Amino acid sequence: MPKDTHPAAETILGNARLVLSGEVVTGHLVIRDGTIAEIGTGAALPRGAEDCGGDYLSPGMIELHTDNIERHITPRPKVAWPHQAAIVAHDAELAGCGITTVFDAIRVGSIVSGAGVGYRRYARSMADEILVMRAAGGLKISHHLHLRAETCSETLLEELAEFGPEDRVGIVSLMDHTPGQRQFTDISKFETYIRSKHGIGKDAFEDYVAFLSGLYEAHGARHEAGAVAAARRFGAVLASHDDTTSAQVAVSRNHGARLAEFPTTIAAAEACRAAGIAVIMGAPNVVRGGSHSGNVSAMDLADLGLLDILSSDYVPAALLLAAVHLGGAWGDMARGLATVTHAPARATGLDDRGAIAPGLRADLLRFGLVSDVPVTRGVWVQGARVA
Repeated sequence: MPKDTHPAAETILGNARLVLSGEVVTGHLVIRDGTIAEIGTGAALPRGAEDCGGDYLSPGMIELHTDNIERHITPRPKVAWPHQAAIVAHDAELAGCGITTVFDAIRVGSIVSGAGVGYRRYARSMADEILVMRAAGGLKISHHLHLRAETCSETLLEELAEFGPEDRVGIVSLMDHTPGQRQFTDISKFETYIRSKHGIGKDAFEDYVAFLSGLYEAHGARHEAGAVAAARRFGAVLASHDDTTSAQVAVSRNHGARLAEFPTTIAAAEACRAAGIAVIMGAPNVVRGGSHSGNVSAMDLADLGLLDILSSDYVPAALLLAAVHLGGAWGDMARGLATVTHAPARATGLDDRGAIAPGLRADLLRFGLVSDVPVTRGVWVQGARVA
């Protein structure tokens, strides 16, 4: 595989508020051959430096769970967009938002029959197209795969068997969308979501719920075990999804999960902390001030010290906005930005990025604040400017 970009020889960025580990300092940095070569403090602008005008200069953001690529391939219901063009558009959008590394979330596990609501198989072909575009130099940022393993499905094990260690699968998450538990403990919220998304009536919805419940009874346990085994085979980080109870967290811990995506209650988040599992919450939850599904507020977890990582989930632009919001709420911008830089890098074993330090990749984000809203003014990947 080639590198993600072709780095410039040398760039100096000065008069910036450098977001370092645990502090923000005024200074400059030197990028050489795609890595951070030197860091200096003070307001003086080195000869030949680009003047950042006092803007923040942080590590590039690392996105662990985004459904954004699916929005690009299906921009409207029943509208299919050419996949390679969609991948390029998705990549450019993330770059423009300051995201320099992404784990593209792709569903594995499909429903090909039953109750009029199905999900076609697409994971292997989509992964191939992402890898082809990357190898051809068509992408601006660094792409890895996040396989969302739907245990309540018909084809999960077959689809997982199509992937191997060479596919850059960095995360496998255990998804269980059986109605009446986890994200949709309140069945009425699941009804609102499904009926509005698929345009079905109440009788059809009730048939669908019965179908899904039967599907999980028939396949759920072996699908879960198969997904855990696949994560080990890929060398990927295992994540749980929508844990609601401490008992569910205990199962996740026993599986070897290191990430917990969007726990729905304070009790689940507390159990994750006790088990050493990093908690990911949605940036839109922070921006909106609450969960769209009626689950626990991300800010409540932040106030309790139970939030480790942010994910943009379904709004890429929310990632930086939410991190800045956390920085303001905590009175510590470095801590807020760490939820989208250092913490996700550490959680996924990407030791070459996620911080501003000599020898690390020069994946960088320059932004200013206008009425407390972050405005992206420059993005670099391995020293090459991409936005």
